[in-house]
Amino acid sequence: MTKNVKTIPFAFGRGISELNMPEKNISSIILPSESEIKEEGASLIKKALETPIKCNRLSEIVNQDSKVAIIVSDVTRPTPTAKILPPLLEELYLGGAKDENITIVFALGLHRQQTEEECRQLVGTEIFEKIRCIQHDRERCRLLGETSFGTPVEVFEEVADSDIIISTGTLEFHYYAGYGGGGKSILPGVSSEKSILSFHSFYSKVFEGDPLSGRADSPARKNIEEAARIAGLDFILNVIINSKKEIVAAVAGDLVEAHRKGAKYVDAMYKVPVEPADAVVVSCGGFPKDINLYQATKSLEHAIPAVKRGGSIILVAECAEGIGNKVYECWNRECRDPEDAVERFRNCFEFGGHKAAIVGKTAKEFKLYLVSKLPKEESEKAFFTPVKSIDEALEKVFSENPEAKVHIMPEGGWTLPVME
Repeated sequence: MTKNVKTIPFAFGRGISELNMPEKNISSIILPSESEIKEEGASLIKKALETPIKCNRLSEIVNQDSKVAIIVSDVTRPTPTAKILPPLLEELYLGGAKDENITIVFALGLHRQQTEEECRQLVGTEIFEKIRCIQHDRERCRLLGETSFGTPVEVFEEVADSDIIISTGTLEFHYYAGYGGGGKSILPGVSSEKSILSFHSFYSKVFEGDPLSGRADSPARKNIEEAARIAGLDFILNVIINSKKEIVAAVAGDLVEAHRKGAKYVDAMYKVPVEPADAVVVSCGGFPKDINLYQATKSLEHAIPAVKRGGSIILVAECAEGIGNKVYECWNRECRDPEDAVERFRNCFEFGGHKAAIVGKTAKEFKLYLVSKLPKEESEKAFFTPVKSIDEALEKVFSENPEAKVHIMPEGGWTLPVME
């Protein structure tokens, strides 16, 4: 490689894809402000549990008869659940909680059921074998109330019947809810299909406005928190992780106050001021954020503020499990062009179709390239130009403008560029 060309590795599934770029064309490499790990994740979690925000310690809340539900993330999330659970269980044992009264619930939302092996890997073999682990069942939910947004709060009965409800997860940016984490494990995590569809239906009213990612005041976040209060969510334990999936911070306590403190950590690490360039190459950061196109579109949205209108976005996402949502797949087949998808969504909310509308809206403003394992026709139906490599996409960009300036985003799933 000549000295005028820079080689940059990009996460692609569980492997690596490389980018070779003339240095003169690199505008910047947009990376999170990640500091060195100074403390073990287990220690950070323990401290958070010992000093919860606006809430009593779990060891003061539980007793030996308490029925405890611990809600955990599913396989589509990078949450290090196996590291979170041991200190959390220790805190519960301190208050007298017994294994036989504890249930771990995988929050699936509308995602697929997991295999037993996936469940075992997520929580760790020792915990999987000593504590009851179940998956959310959308058919077994109970109506507990309604939010001011008109969303019915129908929660998985195994959670609703618990004395103590604890939510765990990773706090990161979210395209609609502003941030993940907090009460999101209740709505949509362990809610009925009716509740989840009601929750998502508001997105058709706001998706053409300003981006909601990184905003704690988004309507969806308020709806989530009302639902979580109605459901009786007692305590949250959220972690913030870096691009290597190492825990760098932890917050525990009240579902709103602790969440907002966690959001400040996320902002400090992952909001990066940028001047828009002619193009951006964005990787989701690898598995599981690029497990399918449904998940990968979150990184596409994050890249938008880094590009001038009319510029190019090159999305690097393996998509080993394909599109990832049957409705999204259906809309891709049925919508003739990006405008058709946007117009259809304006007039008819359908969960899954929102992804086609998001990509359609983006394709109307930018040229979209996709480096993935999807069949060529599937990429094209999703409004992307399929390319075999990042270099091939860049050739197309430079053929139109040899002097094009390009931002590089190796961690698009985590990083949120903000206009300077």
